[in-house]
Amino acid sequence: MTNDNLKTGYFGIGIQNGKTPENLGVLWRSAQNLGASFIFTIGNRYAKQACDTHNAVKALPYFHYETFEDFYSHLPKGAMLIGVELDDKATLLSKFKHPRNAVYLLGAEDHGLSKKAVEKSHHLVKFETPKSLNVSVAGSIVMYDRSIKGTAIYIDGKPKS
Repeated sequence: MTNDNLKTGYFGIGIQNGKTPENLGVLWRSAQNLGASFIFTIGNRYAKQACDTHNAVKALPYFHYETFEDFYSHLPKGAMLIGVELDDKATLLSKFKHPRNAVYLLGAEDHGLSKKAVEKSHHLVKFETPKSLNVSVAGSIVMYDRSIKGTAIYIDGKPKS
């Protein structure tokens, strides 16, 4: 019997300095439905949300980090940090190959990711939309994209063809 998690890898998703607690509840509900292994916040803390009707925070490991530096020092070994950000250097999500083991980081709607988060991300992805998306919607789309594309195998930081 094979372990599907070993074939497909794992991923976590979280928000840096989230603007509204409702976005967390919606994102975490999507994370639970789309196979996330863990959820997290950097900066603002989680508070029980009416939007988290499946109570994902009890079903998935939840981590909170006070600062980006604390978060970054606790990335799982071998996981790639994927920043979701409207940035000229970002790859369009439609063309992105998801790594086997990934941690997706979203920024607050009004400020985006911190400069440090953008610099430290192994990859940046963006959407083909004229304006920014709601953070929970953006995260849900990224997770759905991962689920339909599957994951890439990375060798020395580059996707294997």
